[in-house]
Amino acid sequence: MRASQHSLGKSAPVAGTVALGDRRVNRLGFGAMRICGPGVWGPPEDAEGAVGVVRRAVQLGVTFIDTADSYGPDVSEELVARALHPYPAEVVIATKGGLTRSGPGQWERDCRPERLKRCLEGSLRRLRVECIELYQLHAVDQKVPWEDQVGALAEMRVAGKIRHVGLSNVDVEHLEAARRIVPVVSVQNRYNVGDRASEPVLAYCARHGLAFIPWFPLAAGDVRAHEATDAIARAHDASAYQVALAWLLHHAPVTVPIPGTQSLQHLEENVAAAALRLTDEEYAALDRSVA
Repeated sequence: MRASQHSLGKSAPVAGTVALGDRRVNRLGFGAMRICGPGVWGPPEDAEGAVGVVRRAVQLGVTFIDTADSYGPDVSEELVARALHPYPAEVVIATKGGLTRSGPGQWERDCRPERLKRCLEGSLRRLRVECIELYQLHAVDQKVPWEDQVGALAEMRVAGKIRHVGLSNVDVEHLEAARRIVPVVSVQNRYNVGDRASEPVLAYCARHGLAFIPWFPLAAGDVRAHEATDAIARAHDASAYQVALAWLLHHAPVTVPIPGTQSLQHLEENVAAAALRLTDEEYAALDRSVA
């Protein structure tokens, strides 16, 4: 199950598709956070290589690319546009707004309506589009009324600058309140085989037909710490990362994992996970493996 066996052709479609409003995307996506410099700050050391990774993802059948204005900041969106614009008709480019950056590894929240509107305009410009396919509120700003934050996205959707609205880093209460203001098609929360704090949100999404986009799907490599993951990987001649992605795809039909990397080899290994099939016993062992 190593990447060399699955690096040619379009591997991502093997995982099936999920709805994003009136669009459908293949369930193995690509997260463009890691194509920036260290600490998600500034440009990568090899910008051409990063552009090549994004293009290769689409060649492998990835039709969902997730980025944000805060990645870089601005760098990730600019590289995605450089790699793919004009975008293939089947590809959905999603971005996010609401965070600010003061340095490498630093993340703050500012979701005032007027700032969210400025964030959107910047993303439109960098991505070279007139409408964002999926625009996500990056996080809840406790200093701003929730209805004002979501209301700003609703206004921008009515204005034709957003096709679909998504949320990120929310609980079920926030999600339900937001859906009373604007149609929501997706939620992006931290979630992986070892961190399932967002299980109630995932269950809600599955019940209501919303896409669930698990960020940090490989826990920055920590999935290797789980004995069950390692044992199953050895049994399938796969990597622990591939097993973790296979579990995410199997765990619920609405998940859209978005592993990110600057490495072509790691990209191909990640996408190859779409074809990895575990036994019922192995899936059950992973279900029980939460620390």
